Amino acid sequence: MKPINVGLLGIGTVGGGTWTVLTRNQEEITRRAGRPIQITAVADRDTERATSLTGGSVKVTGDAFEVVRDPSIDIVVELIGGYTVAKQLVLEAIANGKHVVTANKALLAVHGQEIFAAAQAKGVMVAFEAAVAGGIPIIKAVREGLTANRIDWIAGIINGTTNYILSEMRDKGLTFADALADAQRLGYAEADPTFDIEGVDAAHKITLLSALAFGIPVQFDRAHIEGITKLTAEDIRYAEELGYRIKLLGITKRKADGFELRVHPTLIPSKRLIANVEGVMNAVVVKGDAVGATLYYGRGAGAEPTASAVIADLVDVTRLHTADPEHRVPHLAFRADQLSDTPILPISEVESAYYLRLRVQDRPGVLADITRILADQGISIDAMLQKEPSEGEQQANIIMLTHVTREKQVDAAIVRIEGLDSTVGAVTRLRLEELNG
Repeated sequence: MKPINVGLLGIGTVGGGTWTVLTRNQEEITRRAGRPIQITAVADRDTERATSLTGGSVKVTGDAFEVVRDPSIDIVVELIGGYTVAKQLVLEAIANGKHVVTANKALLAVHGQEIFAAAQAKGVMVAFEAAVAGGIPIIKAVREGLTANRIDWIAGIINGTTNYILSEMRDKGLTFADALADAQRLGYAEADPTFDIEGVDAAHKITLLSALAFGIPVQFDRAHIEGITKLTAEDIRYAEELGYRIKLLGITKRKADGFELRVHPTLIPSKRLIANVEGVMNAVVVKGDAVGATLYYGRGAGAEPTASAVIADLVDVTRLHTADPEHRVPHLAFRADQLSDTPILPISEVESAYYLRLRVQDRPGVLADITRILADQGISIDAMLQKEPSEGEQQANIIMLTHVTREKQVDAAIVRIEGLDSTVGAVTRLRLEELNG
């Protein structure tokens, strides 16, 4: 049978891994796909390196548009990244009737609706398993494996850089700055780690998972995003004393009046499996009404783990290459004309339990004032830890865990607590999720 011809845009870390795995496992992949899948053109700015990697066996060009316009190419694999040139290339590939495989979560989270609409109109596929959690097949699991379920929530450690930093802060008592420097030295963090440490990368990914889980449009601009830059080793230690670990989670939930879509540091009970995911590893918990809680764990980045997902998409697209577009699995799991317009809830309406750390003057009546303010907002306390001041100090730390409440009530209470003359500085507030399925 005629081979499927693939044009590879970018042969860096993931592109190089894709070339290597596809070449190494060619026989096995052909048996699974039913026909050979071969990369016949590579576009990369470093043409000399690309030629060296491919051994001169395929066409190499510095012009990616030359590949997307090549009539002999069936599938374009976009591994360039970013929002600008990548978007132009993907849309032009679609306009030329080519299927697209991409690992570009940023592009799809921001421009996904436009790209998926263009693909549907042209009758081609856009596959993006590699865009979320590297080699973990979470897209296929949510879109196809759990299709019988009404999904209640998804919570995931979906950024390996931040998980490594938090693991180091917990294990070694490092400051955030020292743990970040260590991650950069080992190559786990970029020279500019902003997208990772500020939660943006995780937000791109949970935005896509939210659309797949609930049949809603991709709405990155509605996600609430907090990173880990303000976390202290002190809070990680106090959380541990209370039986919790802090992870940067992407969370999306179905609620009666809308959907939650958020990324932030989160306390998780240390007995949960996901709380024990360490280093650069990723893990995602998906809770369905029929199946219950399911956990997906593995490497979220790296050349060959991500290549594994890219090639899985290539095989899927190859199998469905000649299928009637109406009978393919929809890009976002639900048919485009069946997407819900149920809103994403603002963070003020999110319901969660909370960790509060207060620095207060060590004198009688302070705790009574604080608990009265919480009671006025309908907030009940689940647990409390009071750290006695060191000898000669006049200030103490109070750590409280609340029961589930609405965020705006916590915000109102914090404003009043910070207004007390006994409160020193700002109140530290972290959200807490039981994730008990």
